[in-house]
Amino acid sequence: MRKRDRKKVILVGGARPNFMKIAPIYRRMKESPDFRPLIVHTGQHYDRNMSQFFFRDLGLPRPDVYLGVGSASQAAQTARIMVEFEKVCLKARPDLVLVVGDVNSTLACSIVASKLLIPVAHVEAGLRSRDRTMPEEINRIVTDSVSDYLFTTCRDADENLLKEGVPAARIFFVGNVMIDTLLGFREKAKRSKVLKRLNLKKGGYSVLTLHRPSNVDDSKTLRGIMKALKKISGKIPIVFPAHPRTEKMLRGYGIAGDALNYIKPLGYLDFLFLMMNSRFVLTDSGGIQEETTVLKIPCVTLRKNTERPITVTEGTNILAGVGERKIVAAVEKILSGDVKTPRRPKYWDGEASGRIVRCLAGI
Repeated sequence: MRKRDRKKVILVGGARPNFMKIAPIYRRMKESPDFRPLIVHTGQHYDRNMSQFFFRDLGLPRPDVYLGVGSASQAAQTARIMVEFEKVCLKARPDLVLVVGDVNSTLACSIVASKLLIPVAHVEAGLRSRDRTMPEEINRIVTDSVSDYLFTTCRDADENLLKEGVPAARIFFVGNVMIDTLLGFREKAKRSKVLKRLNLKKGGYSVLTLHRPSNVDDSKTLRGIMKALKKISGKIPIVFPAHPRTEKMLRGYGIAGDALNYIKPLGYLDFLFLMMNSRFVLTDSGGIQEETTVLKIPCVTLRKNTERPITVTEGTNILAGVGERKIVAAVEKILSGDVKTPRRPKYWDGEASGRIVRCLAGI
């Protein structure tokens, strides 16, 4: 196939987890004679140094287009992305726009492409928390409703889409591209010196990530979580690669965080190694629920619900909520040795990106 006959595909990313999903798809498309992939970084979440480290760790080239939209309210940020991405589409004239996950960039770019009659592929389609107070839930539902090709990580997601009226012919169960990245970089991550730098021993610490607005924007919820973390820190150190926004909210509310071992955000390889060697992980991240399942590391999710129930039914995840008592009880259960024996979900095998690219090549 001649180069000009290759399908031009825009891969959209806006936040760090997006690029973990895009990376294996980009590599597969670059290897294929059927595609010309372009990376668009919306700049939804952006720190120049961390972005460079992250792209380097994942083996991604510099984005073909950087929109630089920055932080803003839900409406303002989504609108800015739509305005700028429309210009990109009109200039590049792609054959397909591929979006991943559930951030504002996912929603904005899928709507723009759909209105320009450009086919949309959504990777990680069909996940549902049933909680519409979560901005991500709205993003997921709307993106799926305008997408032409819906790639799912689990059969639960297939069922959700079918119940919402999506034709079965548009749904493709391919597995989890996040796990492609994890399995592809796990050996490389073992070279990390992060434990030595932080003076940590394998299994002698826990890891915390905390960033969701429902947790960090509400002072009562955040105080309750911090009380639980203070109790837990008396039993095992908690290492916290702090999200800048979470730090800002803790300071703004005057909430003491002295129970935590704060460190700067880490690159992908360092964070993966930190997580691989921890006793357990405390998180409100969806992706980390999936990664800990495959790594067989106990996970305590600081949320009332999850759009990834397979991590509870088959994985290591304990849905603890945000109340002090339940969080502490979940951790005590883990520390006592009462942990789940997980199963790796079907197609979480490192080959999801290949399935996606083969599906798109045949369309």
